[in-house]
Amino acid sequence: MKRASVILDDLQHYPPDAIELALPDAPSARRLLEARLPQTLSRLTDVAQRIGADSRVLDAVALATTRLGCRHGSLGADFHAYHNERHVLELAERRLLRLIDTLLPATLPASDLTALLLFAACHDLRQREPQDPPGPVGGNEMASIAEARRILVCCGLDSGAHADLPVVLMLMIAGSTFDARPLPSADAQPEDLPVLAGGALARGLALWLDSEWPHWRQEPAAVRGERLARLAADLDTGNVGEEFTQLCDTALRLCQERESRAGRPLESPDSADSCLAFLGLGQQHYFFELHRFCSREGERVFGPGKQANAARVRQTTAALQERFTQQPPANGQVVISAFAALAGMATA
Repeated sequence: MKRASVILDDLQHYPPDAIELALPDAPSARRLLEARLPQTLSRLTDVAQRIGADSRVLDAVALATTRLGCRHGSLGADFHAYHNERHVLELAERRLLRLIDTLLPATLPASDLTALLLFAACHDLRQREPQDPPGPVGGNEMASIAEARRILVCCGLDSGAHADLPVVLMLMIAGSTFDARPLPSADAQPEDLPVLAGGALARGLALWLDSEWPHWRQEPAAVRGERLARLAADLDTGNVGEEFTQLCDTALRLCQERESRAGRPLESPDSADSCLAFLGLGQQHYFFELHRFCSREGERVFGPGKQANAARVRQTTAALQERFTQQPPANGQVVISAFAALAGMATA
């Protein structure tokens, strides 16, 4: 029986990095969190207790969050404005708990909530992979899958009642790959859709698995992983259905991160056009074209908020474009400040 070897065989290409070697286990991560980010550890502990996760799950979540914080958050030197420990809390605390509060208590079993919590902590572990492998799964996601599997083994979450977690989490992280390219043309071939669909891969994950792992539906872990991958993708992109200022805050932080990674200081004229494109037409493209809900649960929880935000997204992005029609912005910071003001936020 052919397995999803297109992912599993490639994981050998993503070995531990210096951060992983420096923080090899949960105790080392907990000590660092307790010393530097005690509130983060406390909040993650509260979420784990809320969903009934055991201590091993919290160990894995703390280990992943600490490593991300050391790579790209407030614990390290390569700060990313969006992909840091705050993003873990956005998913784990703000969106996962909202999911629980909105749906009936029996809608999702504790084991599914555990998987979603692990996804929140592990899906963006690696952000500096130099290139993407062949196929629709991104390089950052492949590296994150490889490290997440090692974390599960380290914390004893790969056997017994948790034996399916390595496959489940693998598919959840793979499905979070987000393709920001234009949507496919009407004459796109069916076999191309998983690659060309745009937005989260989770929407086309089953189609891709059909070609790469023909018997995946006979594997309970794979079936569960594909289902949860769709819900996980909705948590990851749930900003569309949050409060409008929260939606705009994520857009601003992504914009800042993009400029930083591209080597364009916000005070430089070189950042002006890219910031305007991202916060203007780029936000319309993301909100109205690229984003689609992947699960019924995600649409039920975040769909009404997205509908409520639609008019304000159009108004704010159009007003931003209009602001700079006569005179182009001097730099990216001018664009960011204007967007924040139009969105009713404090000056960014």
